[in-house]
Amino acid sequence: MNDRMLASGNEAIAMAAFDCGVNLGAGYPGTPSSEILDEFSKLGGTAEWAPNEKCALEVGIGVAEGGGRSIVTMKHVGLNVAADPLFTIAYSGTPGGLVIVSADDPGMASSQNEQDNRRYARAAGIPMFEPTDTQECYDYTVAAFELADRYRAPVLLRLTTRVCHSKCVFVRNHAAEPPRRGSYTKDAQANVMVPANARKAHRRLRADLAAMQAENEQGKYSVEVSKSKDLGVIASGIAYQHVLDAAPEASVFKPGMTYPLPVEAMRRFAASVKRCVVVEEGDPVMYEALRIAGIAVENKPEMYRFGELNVARVRRIIAGDVSPEPAPVPGKPPQLCPGCPHRKSFEALRDLGCIVAGDIGCYTLGVMPPFSAMDISVCMGASITVGVGMRKVLPEAEARRVVSVIGDSTFWHSGINGLVELVYNPPKTGHVVIVLDNSTTAMTGMQEHPGTGRKLDHVTPATKLSIEKAAEGIGIKNIDIVDTTAENERFKEILKQRLASDECSLIIARRSCIIALAKSKQYAK
Repeated sequence: MNDRMLASGNEAIAMAAFDCGVNLGAGYPGTPSSEILDEFSKLGGTAEWAPNEKCALEVGIGVAEGGGRSIVTMKHVGLNVAADPLFTIAYSGTPGGLVIVSADDPGMASSQNEQDNRRYARAAGIPMFEPTDTQECYDYTVAAFELADRYRAPVLLRLTTRVCHSKCVFVRNHAAEPPRRGSYTKDAQANVMVPANARKAHRRLRADLAAMQAENEQGKYSVEVSKSKDLGVIASGIAYQHVLDAAPEASVFKPGMTYPLPVEAMRRFAASVKRCVVVEEGDPVMYEALRIAGIAVENKPEMYRFGELNVARVRRIIAGDVSPEPAPVPGKPPQLCPGCPHRKSFEALRDLGCIVAGDIGCYTLGVMPPFSAMDISVCMGASITVGVGMRKVLPEAEARRVVSVIGDSTFWHSGINGLVELVYNPPKTGHVVIVLDNSTTAMTGMQEHPGTGRKLDHVTPATKLSIEKAAEGIGIKNIDIVDTTAENERFKEILKQRLASDECSLIIARRSCIIALAKSKQYAK
């Protein structure tokens, strides 16, 4: 287990979870976190894709409540979906170990925003580790489970795109543990957060966080490089690696546990240099905490809050350079694959002049030329409810042009609630929902979902849920299934009829993703 190997941050987290005897890995696929559970499964761990991140976290909580260890993975916006159980489980904690991986996406390589989920640690009161490379991804995952054991606390592991996907040499140095045997001890005061219990739990949480901060002050999770007395830099995550290259002469302090911060250790470091700059990717989270504590540190200029940092940008930050940055080299714009079954659907929506409320997935690319057939996209599952809202306020002629477009994986993620809203509070003009069913979670890497009939490993059979039966059970009366590639004219006629109706309608545009279809044949072999 001590051999040096080359691996990505995601792979190292999977190995650490396996070595820590994790009973279950649960999550929802989302770049840049998707590979963690795939790798964990390949190692022999038990892993599953949940319908959404809230379900994944709640299942993980159940495992940890039963005395087992669980790891729950998602991208940054997924933690918004899981925030409800997150804030309460911080109060009650679990007797088993629960580690939550949040993979942030600075620069929005594959996301609709670049929120900084370090804010969640402070808001919910959850300890957080922030690795800088593959070795720390492994080490901090192990440390997170150890901390969870000592304090009965869920632990947040915050990653960013470069840490997830960059490959580094590391040593897998933790002795493998077998999965824990579950056991349950009744403790309603600790586990049922009615107000009387929650008030006590909140005080207990704050006392534990104070103890964790005292532990963090001892330097177990921090790295301090003592060089120049003129320049000191405080950095975390991938920014630490950039600082080492951008300012090799500087003294550097890197906290590995970034909530609760080792504030007094950082105070001593800042006082040991003439000038101390905080370099962090995303929001000025550490800077704000240090300034609140009365520590004299400098923040990066506001222009560097946006996008990923790199060595050149960190040099500019340290130099205080706020001149315009060189324009990035234009990249190839994303587009729907040639032969994608979604193409004909968007051509029809464009040609019929529809107002399209879209969702998150491959089909979001319907906004790009030559289709230019998406008008609004907010978050997973929002297409149906946003479309319903638009129908309720627009003049009738415009309202009848509004269509909601959602994918099959996203339908199971959070689209069902939208259908319930549509049936319960229908617009006067009715509404048309189109599910673009390509039988996979394509955008994030062809993962399985409840409608594919296969588990995470692509081989194990699973109950295959039916979109049309679910919609029928909710109360949608008009349900059409069509292949928009092979039956394009029929699709257009159906869409025209449904747009003219005052009833609620669902059109399932069903044709497999051509890439997923090829992979499915490989899995079958």
